[in-house]
Amino acid sequence: MEIFNCPNCNSLFVMTKFRDVCDACYKEQEAQYDKVYAYIRKKVNRTASMMQVVKDTGVEENLIIKFVRTGKLRIAQFPNLGIPCEKCGSHIKSGRLCSKCSDSLITDLQAYENEEKRLSNIQENNKKNAYYMKDDQKG
Repeated sequence: MEIFNCPNCNSLFVMTKFRDVCDACYKEQEAQYDKVYAYIRKKVNRTASMMQVVKDTGVEENLIIKFVRTGKLRIAQFPNLGIPCEKCGSHIKSGRLCSKCSDSLITDLQAYENEEKRLSNIQENNKKNAYYMKDDQKG
């Protein structure tokens, strides 16, 4: 059991894999979620942007993004809502990276793996091609 200070109110609480804030802040976040969900469920608000949702509900953008990242709020049905890519900041519907940054990361990882393999092959070849000389001049 691990005890932490709540990042919102600094009170002590036991962190679980489901909650990263104390009970009081969790209840407040649930109320904020209900407010956001009720807002975007209304037909007239389904095309609202993130800034419009923040302005009209009073809920902080970071908290709305947290709802999306944890899967609590699914924004696939809301065309103008998006969360920022963690690398470049462009709007995405889910995950942590946009497809461009994800592809770039995959390319970089493949290049790194290829370089590691190349260096390993060089080391192996150097071991195979090593010549050892017997030192006959003892004495």
